[in-house]
Amino acid sequence: MIDHIYLVPLLPLVGFALLFITAGQLPRPWVAAIGVGSVGLSALIVLIVGYEMLLAGASPVVISLYNWFSVGGFVPGLSFYVDGLALTMMLVITGVGFLIHVYSSLFMYEDADYSRFFAYMNLFVSAMLVLVLADNLLLLYLGWEGVGLCSYLLVGFWYQDPANGAAARKAFVVTRVGDTFMALGLFLLFLHLGTLDIQPAMQLASATWQSGDVIPTIAALLLVGGAVGKSAQLPLQTWLPDAMAGPTPVSALIHAATMVTAGVYLIARTHELFLLSPTAQFVVAIIGVATLLVAAFSALVQTDIKRILAFSTISQIGYMFLALGVGAWSAGIFHLVTHAFFKALLFLGAGAVIYSLHHEHNIFRMGGLRRRLPVAFLSFVIGSAALAALPLTSGFVSKDAILLAAFESPHAGPALWLGGLLGALLTSIYSFRLVFTVFFGPVRTEPDAPAGLPMAIPLVILCVLSIVGGLFQIPVDAVFPEARESLHEGAIPIVTLAVPIIGVILAYFMFLDQRIRIAPLVESSVGRALGRFWLSHWAMDWLYDRIFVVPYTFVARINQADVVDTVYNGTATITRRLHHLASLTQTGQLRRYVTMMTVGLILLVAILLGVR
Repeated sequence: MIDHIYLVPLLPLVGFALLFITAGQLPRPWVAAIGVGSVGLSALIVLIVGYEMLLAGASPVVISLYNWFSVGGFVPGLSFYVDGLALTMMLVITGVGFLIHVYSSLFMYEDADYSRFFAYMNLFVSAMLVLVLADNLLLLYLGWEGVGLCSYLLVGFWYQDPANGAAARKAFVVTRVGDTFMALGLFLLFLHLGTLDIQPAMQLASATWQSGDVIPTIAALLLVGGAVGKSAQLPLQTWLPDAMAGPTPVSALIHAATMVTAGVYLIARTHELFLLSPTAQFVVAIIGVATLLVAAFSALVQTDIKRILAFSTISQIGYMFLALGVGAWSAGIFHLVTHAFFKALLFLGAGAVIYSLHHEHNIFRMGGLRRRLPVAFLSFVIGSAALAALPLTSGFVSKDAILLAAFESPHAGPALWLGGLLGALLTSIYSFRLVFTVFFGPVRTEPDAPAGLPMAIPLVILCVLSIVGGLFQIPVDAVFPEARESLHEGAIPIVTLAVPIIGVILAYFMFLDQRIRIAPLVESSVGRALGRFWLSHWAMDWLYDRIFVVPYTFVARINQADVVDTVYNGTATITRRLHHLASLTQTGQLRRYVTMMTVGLILLVAILLGVR
């Protein structure tokens, strides 16, 4: 079956093509069958392939379909590379993606553009699968840009609202900044290595350069530029909170299983290059710690249920970057897997709440929903526990491994560990602030009946995965260099275990029991200023508006006539005038033509004689 791995991205692509060609003319049950079924078949094939690979020892396999093109000795192929890392990513994309599609079949059922929604979702899944299966960096870049296009289409799905269109454009433009850095990195690698095939390129890099050389450092940093754009890390993370303008299943797909994990995958896939550049690897760790803290503080003060989860995604991707930066490659990918489970659960749970509360998003207009929406309540409790990394959840296993690896890192380990530990405390507080506010206390908005089975079944499955997912063994050990043996001694593991629990206790006393009164602090001048600052995402949108958007719009406004077009219009005007003058000589009178030819011949002869 592994020889037919091309069917995994092809089936969602065929689903997209069918839904696109029929342009919404199919009955809704057919649309759901094509949209959900295509991803479900891909997930089934991935399970079969995974079983075959594990029986064979998870040895890497290359499936070449044909040569894409040939230019000057550069012959990139349409070929797929399947190893433990690619298999893990495929399982997440198709498995969690399938559950999100099943959920969407009911959540979006009343939408007028039901077919268009599933067409975009299928294309999104297909592009992400191409990205993780690509055997060369050019094909990876094709999937990378395909994911960017689909994010634009899905974030702006409800385009009738100008704010949604603005959010889609912001996501597209900001991620293009990172994509430009990535393209430059690919150019640099091809210039020095002569190939973009991933495995040969990484082998050549290890054979050509020494650790700490300038070229691999520059190339790695350029790839980091692409990764921070797609994975919403500092300083290109501002697009992700605004991406909440899209439908809730879109948020679950982008934040859990697909787009935001692309940058993590890129760094993991090219880890040999980063091993040649300790500087670039340390930059990845610093970006991770800084991002997880900035996003965690912002999540503390948000009031929109989806924006809280959006900032938590930014923060959790920061943990993955921290893991990659300290060389805990397997732990970073493991957290990617567990995060896909509990973050999809939280977003789909939020969708169930929003669906039942007449599309209300403000958590302070909710409350008392634990008995009225029991499945959503269970989803949030388990999802938030995993997000907070409480024991007996999948999030605890993966995040604990990252924090212990950060402490043992030779590069500012204790500082990185302390940053990650503070982030874990904040994560527990804002996660259970959300739970206690939405599901406890008085009922502020009366909900409709709970959602049906197509929405409840994926939630229950994700609840189970969010608990037992930490027991999985992902087949990536052969992909990455052997990890250092963790010491796991002394008080450090105990502190790492205790901090999330302390955060939940603090959240209980602050937001439910209210034994700890935070109102005087929040309402003080300093508290108000900090609250506004964190609510505004550390004023980064304001800063970027002043630095980039305002000057750009100013230039566009004063250049409405377009100076560049004026040059071309002037050239066209002069050409027309000369043509008009030339046309005046076309009188149709033979005598005048003969006279002009004679005069011209005399002038030509005179010029030639004068030159001699």
